[in-house]
Amino acid sequence: MKIWHKIKKKFTYRVLIGILIGAAGGFAYYYFVGCQSGSCPITSNPWSSVFYGSIIGLVWTLK
Repeated sequence: MKIWHKIKKKFTYRVLIGILIGAAGGFAYYYFVGCQSGSCPITSNPWSSVFYGSIIGLVWTLK
């Protein structure tokens, strides 16, 4: 039973770190690349860039 709790803890931390790295990557993409005209639906808003980046980080960690 203790082993299951250790695996569950590692899995949770791994997923959270992946989400945070993805969110940071999404914000970095918004900041450095972005969209000057405002017509890009993802990169024109920092919140949407962070959201999509965190989703990508989640998908990578669940792989």
